[in-house]
Amino acid sequence: MLKWKGDRKMDNTEPKKVILIGAGILSSTFGSFLKNIEPDWNIKLFERLDKPAIESSNERNNAGTGHAALCELNYTVEQEDGSIDIEKAKEINEQFEVSKQFWSYLVKNKEIQNPEEFIRPLPHISFVQGTDNVNFLRKRYEALSPLPMFEGMEYSEDLNELEKWIPLMTEGRTSDAVVAASKIDTGTDVNFGELTRKMMENISEHDNAEVHYNHEVLDFERRRDSKWGVKIHNLEDDKVEYHVADYIFIGAGGNAIPLLQKTKIPESRNLGGFPISGAFLVCTNSEIVNRHGAKVYGKEPPNTPPMTVPHLDRRYIQGDQSLLFGPFAAIGPKFLKNGSNLDLFRSINPSNVLTMLSAGAKNVPLVKYSIQQVMMDKEDRMKELRKFVPEAKDEDWDLIIAGKRVQVIKDTEEYGKGYIQFGTEVVHSEDKSVMALLGESPGASTSVSVALEVFEKNFPQYMEKWEPRIKEIIPSYGHSLIEDSALLKEIRKATSQELGLE
Repeated sequence: MLKWKGDRKMDNTEPKKVILIGAGILSSTFGSFLKNIEPDWNIKLFERLDKPAIESSNERNNAGTGHAALCELNYTVEQEDGSIDIEKAKEINEQFEVSKQFWSYLVKNKEIQNPEEFIRPLPHISFVQGTDNVNFLRKRYEALSPLPMFEGMEYSEDLNELEKWIPLMTEGRTSDAVVAASKIDTGTDVNFGELTRKMMENISEHDNAEVHYNHEVLDFERRRDSKWGVKIHNLEDDKVEYHVADYIFIGAGGNAIPLLQKTKIPESRNLGGFPISGAFLVCTNSEIVNRHGAKVYGKEPPNTPPMTVPHLDRRYIQGDQSLLFGPFAAIGPKFLKNGSNLDLFRSINPSNVLTMLSAGAKNVPLVKYSIQQVMMDKEDRMKELRKFVPEAKDEDWDLIIAGKRVQVIKDTEEYGKGYIQFGTEVVHSEDKSVMALLGESPGASTSVSVALEVFEKNFPQYMEKWEPRIKEIIPSYGHSLIEDSALLKEIRKATSQELGLE
């Protein structure tokens, strides 16, 4: 039995103590928001590595897309009757607008500075080939373009017009090529690593916050006073520390599932994860890079998950400009890029072994696809790239391994055992003292909406007190940007000016 410091009944009127685990975009967002709405609460953040934003939030471990459903075709699904379901696209677009409001607030109040270092305008383009895909994109354009939130979207099947939009991708195509594209100029390229570092610095400057790097969370135990004891290994002096918290927020990327399992809360059972690495082809040849000024997303191959959507992205990272094409999947047992080859096996336990086995049986195409991706050599990857850039040359492109993504596997009433969840999953204990953020894209882009969901679901007793302050930070809070086009226009104008996007 672990012995915890101060294992006694505490005064419930004292400021609450919150422990955040992980120094990525989700923890930094939650911590920055919490210190603004409840400045008297004590925040301690622990990160195993020596700096923030080294794993999935790092700008070199993701594509940097400001996900607003402007070009991502997996958010607009074609139904059996041929119609296009656009509800998810509207939801994602609204959530990104919420994120921009929060970032704008931080800039306006000088909590973070120089927004051009983490966000910049960049057109978002959808590009498809073949008659069926062209028909799909045309219907998608017809469904989205009348909506105020997708105002300014253009569409073309004319190769001459597309040459103006994406010259690098039209060069080498014959005039009879069956292609189409939609374009919207209000997209963004986001350096989530730089944004995370800015917010982490903001948290560390708070009077009631402590940020500790090189600290690894080892274990949890529920104390007699209903608080949580957290056992932490200080990797700098090789000592074990014990900290106490009223609330625990686990935003540790791929390591969130193993940490959640250590809490032993019932919600951690029948829950597992399938780790996938992303690999990209990267071009830094300035002559080529300067000919492509957009993020271009295609259609995922048949019978593959959303994570397989190919895209060609212009990137801006600390003054360096490059093109990124991918992703190419790779499988391995690590839950983190800086993790252990035992991560996957350690995460399997009696409560989730059937869940994991069921997921494997139900998702044979995903497993097969991942194995095929692992077996690809550079020549195979260049063939995929040439579907986007017909005249791409081997010597201009290098392969890099990006961050890890852990797809959440859980049991659901609708899908039964072993359902693989795509997107971000919020898990919390029944008493709302433990919160964990699991999953992957578009988590970074929608991180502020995720934080608001955590506040609403886990702190209902404080929401009446917090709501006026939240509305100062997120002016659209409590209103629908989907339904209120006038408010959407007002909000976009304000945030674009503050973030330098105009």
